[in-house]
Amino acid sequence: MKTVAARIATALAAGSLLLAGAAADAKPRLTPEQELAKALEGRVAGKPESCLYLPRVTNTRIYDKTAIVYDTGKTLWVNRPESGAGSLDDNDIMVTTPFGSQLCNVDIVRMIDRTAGFWRGSVGLGQFVPYTKVKAEAEKG
Repeated sequence: MKTVAARIATALAAGSLLLAGAAADAKPRLTPEQELAKALEGRVAGKPESCLYLPRVTNTRIYDKTAIVYDTGKTLWVNRPESGAGSLDDNDIMVTTPFGSQLCNVDIVRMIDRTAGFWRGSVGLGQFVPYTKVKAEAEKG
């Protein structure tokens, strides 16, 4: 019959092996800049614009301390804030107050903590850079 100490040691050893196996299988976590680059793979940047027509936006994604991406279907519009990028957190709620149907580079975005509901900071938007998919050579000709 095993002693209590032997049982504990066996359990700890087994737990260590499980954790080591899980750590070995874990993929390295991408930085927000790397995540953004991955989202833009196969796309080419177009001419930056000052405003974005909001009714076309179907989805928005925040890349921590990096950028806000607005999806309009065929085009991803990347906005790298002029100020306050450090406030960007993909777990926060983004509150915008546009004047009319456009969001422009002079607008301010407020960040609200999702859990506590308090204001976390403001972001001054920059230019909106459109990224569209590159067409294959066969499609061009």
